[in-house]
Amino acid sequence: MIEASTFLRRALLADAVFSGIAALGFTFGAGAFATLFNLPEALLLEAGLFLIAYTALVGWLASRASVPRLLVLLVVVGNAAWTVGSIALLLSGAVSPNLPGELMVVAQAIATGVFAELQYVGLRKSASVVAA
Repeated sequence: MIEASTFLRRALLADAVFSGIAALGFTFGAGAFATLFNLPEALLLEAGLFLIAYTALVGWLASRASVPRLLVLLVVVGNAAWTVGSIALLLSGAVSPNLPGELMVVAQAIATGVFAELQYVGLRKSASVVAA
């Protein structure tokens, strides 16, 4: 366990808020977003359902004064993997989104990558707080 820095807690909270919004949108609006972005409805629905659980985990972590270091590191690695996976999905040819769909996938990949970086910085700040 580490004492979570304010920076880490805020980075986790921001991730939880944005992931929660995406979770609700993709879960309850998968059909509309599938049409808007020319992406498979099942892909959006499954991403939304995953994000519900992810939001709960990250929101819980954000609410704690002390957090398991390895669990936060798992969130960071997961965000980095989501970023790489999103770009790989576009490059794979497995989906054929229209321009708004491509922009949405790239934008959420960038945002997820930024969350990974912020959480990693927050994790490092937390480690230094415990060591002092």
